[in-house]
Amino acid sequence: MKRFVLSVMVMMSMTMAFAENEDNNATNSTEAYVMRVNMNKLGQALNLSRDQYDFVEDAMIAFSADLMSVASASEDSRKAMMRNAVNKNLSAARSILNKAQYHKYLMLLNATINNRGLNK
Repeated sequence: MKRFVLSVMVMMSMTMAFAENEDNNATNSTEAYVMRVNMNKLGQALNLSRDQYDFVEDAMIAFSADLMSVASASEDSRKAMMRNAVNKNLSAARSILNKAQYHKYLMLLNATINNRGLNK
């Protein structure tokens, strides 16, 4: 039980680190779509090997570029473009990470997207 509580506390603190100073109502501005990830903290949270770290870093750079494309798109096409960007990132992460790492990554990414208000 202690291990579970500790795991939940770690995930919540990582979520706060990812979503620091983000405004939920900023979906119309491009700043909400800027994805700055501290790769050292993400690597520690997911317990990444050196090879995995490099691949995840590349995937996050590509995801950030995709999100900037979403930010500059029209209101009508944002939802579909956002879904495609997330699916592309998750498929890359799924091929890189093991099952436990992927599950933790999925929770962190979901919390980050929700905190930024990009899931609408």
